[in-house]
Amino acid sequence: MTNSVIDPSAKIDHSVKIGPFCVIGPDVEIGPDCILHSHVVIKGPTKIKAGNIFFQFSTIGDDTPDKKYNGEATTLEIGKNNIFREGVTVHRGTVQDKSKTVIGDENLFMAYSHIAHDCVVGNQNVFANTAGLAGHVTVGNNVILGAVTLVHQFCSLGDYSFTGLNTLITMDVPAFVKVAANPARPIGLNTIGMQRNNFDSDSVNLVKKAYRIIYRKGYSLDDAIKHLHALNKDNNPALATFISSVERSERGLLR
Repeated sequence: MTNSVIDPSAKIDHSVKIGPFCVIGPDVEIGPDCILHSHVVIKGPTKIKAGNIFFQFSTIGDDTPDKKYNGEATTLEIGKNNIFREGVTVHRGTVQDKSKTVIGDENLFMAYSHIAHDCVVGNQNVFANTAGLAGHVTVGNNVILGAVTLVHQFCSLGDYSFTGLNTLITMDVPAFVKVAANPARPIGLNTIGMQRNNFDSDSVNLVKKAYRIIYRKGYSLDDAIKHLHALNKDNNPALATFISSVERSERGLLR
């Protein structure tokens, strides 16, 4: 804790390792076995569970620059075993939404990636360097965002989706779908990701058929959803995940 500034009201587990020149503000809770390298800033109200690692110059739990924000005591919640690399920024929520930003477990945020106010990020996602979420974005589980991916506010990225380098996303991305370019367009399925996560061949083939229904057959979205449910007569979990991500879309599906 050499040369670090820690508010006396902060609740920090005795096992936490804090490097030099860190700043920890009031209303911050840090769970067991976390590591703060040098020059980390954590502001509150923020609750951090066990096993998180924060590299130098990451700024966690700061006020949002959203002009609607007026100093309210909104929150940030961080789960277990996440890694925040150099210069990562994560902002707390706003009262215009749920008043909190939420990050799950085992995510990797590479250098200079950004999580804006009111975002909800699931588990085991990878944000490559400078990937950024605008406010109110939802990211599922096992999503990979390529470097310099930017996501428009209120968009949703489904489980196991994948974005290419320098992708601009302005609509919702279904589960398992790969997108790339500026503006983003669908370029196929994340079959490699499905294989790495032990989806069987039947599941992969069903999701391929579902992809063709959404993107190749020319159906309206309502008709496509009817065909998707007909395809899933055996209630395959992977296909159910794909269908659910399509049906939950509020901003509009990227097609």
